[in-house]
Amino acid sequence: MDKHLFKNLSGKYRNAYRDYYTGQNLAAVRVGSIIFLILNVIIRALYFIFPISLTRAENFPEFDMANWVFIGSAFVFYIISNFLIEDLKKKQKATAIMSLFVFAFSLYLIMCGMFSSFISTGNPSNALTLYLIALVVISILCIFEYYETIILLISVELLFTSMLIHAHADPTEMVYNQLISIILLGGFYWISRYFFSYKAHFWMQMNEIKEKNLEIERGSEFKSQLLGTVAHDLRNPIAAVETLAMMMEMDAVDANTQDTLNLMKASCIRARTIIDDLLESARNDNSGEFITVKTDLNELIRQNIEIWKIQKEAKNTIELVSSINPAYAQINYEKFTRVLDNLIGNALKFSKENSKIEVFLNKRNQNIIIEIKDRGLGIPKEMLPIIFTPFSKAGRTGLKGEQSTGLGLSIVKQIIEKHNGKIEVESEVGIGSTFRITLPVDSD
Repeated sequence: MDKHLFKNLSGKYRNAYRDYYTGQNLAAVRVGSIIFLILNVIIRALYFIFPISLTRAENFPEFDMANWVFIGSAFVFYIISNFLIEDLKKKQKATAIMSLFVFAFSLYLIMCGMFSSFISTGNPSNALTLYLIALVVISILCIFEYYETIILLISVELLFTSMLIHAHADPTEMVYNQLISIILLGGFYWISRYFFSYKAHFWMQMNEIKEKNLEIERGSEFKSQLLGTVAHDLRNPIAAVETLAMMMEMDAVDANTQDTLNLMKASCIRARTIIDDLLESARNDNSGEFITVKTDLNELIRQNIEIWKIQKEAKNTIELVSSINPAYAQINYEKFTRVLDNLIGNALKFSKENSKIEVFLNKRNQNIIIEIKDRGLGIPKEMLPIIFTPFSKAGRTGLKGEQSTGLGLSIVKQIIEKHNGKIEVESEVGIGSTFRITLPVDSD
């Protein structure tokens, strides 16, 4: 943290920080004036509650008059601070009048402490306690530029000297009190500049974070626009190539040509999958609307398994093992189907043909647990911490050469978290993997 003991904040943040701390100062003046007003009203009430024989008010006519002045002045400071705060909100710009007002309140509060102590005790040494308290309060509540702090110190010192002269302090007593005053003012300067530096550092960090977040939001919007353009511009050519390959298959072709056509179709499917994954990732990052309905997970999982068996020609055995029926949860059908597709697809991708894939469905406490278990290659331990990170090195080629975009499991995690659930994985190389989804039960 930079220490601004004898300098102002420099660079692009200087004026913006001044606008910020002026608002904070005005708010501090408003609160301080209210507290000061309440304290003096309480003191005034004590004049009426307790008898004169106890308060001896007749011995302190200056204090009686000062109390009325304090009440009136505190009320005026409160009214003006409200007005200036509203003016700052409208203009979003600090003015010299606002800074002068805060300066005047700080000097006034210190003067009130001194004056009250002098007229109540008549001993300059006893005035140092309230003097110290006032300095500490002002140094913490209000933020000043270094030259403002120096001017305030000089003003306070002159005020204290005039009080000593008014109290008819002897020369020795005046010298000792002046030395103590200088020490207190030095401490005030250091505390004031430290809080200035600390608050400036904190404020700059917050602004840098806001700027970075704004850049991230802009980058995210640009990414979505770019992905939309990619989807629009690439899907049609890819579909045209795939259609052309299918039309060529309708004619009699030799084995080499058929292999070429199969490669074309596989490449088209691969490209379409990449585009779909990129778009899905963008939608999960930026979509504000996520609609769910009460769904029986038994039926949803069973339908997904049937699709894999029939449409996707899975040669492995895929089995649902459910211990609860029905098993209701709030589900977004389209998104959660993608979760099941991805996890079952990965299980098939990394399992040998004819090995069993099991989907377990059970209930634990107030959660539904879905486990997709395979007996395939397994995941190395060093990959487990990054397996749900997009574009990580955890993406691997399947047993039949299937490529990975590195986005599938990150999309799965995003979707499950939007369902207020979580996903975990347990895996051992050569034994297989188990992906465990935890979802809240819909008890309605």
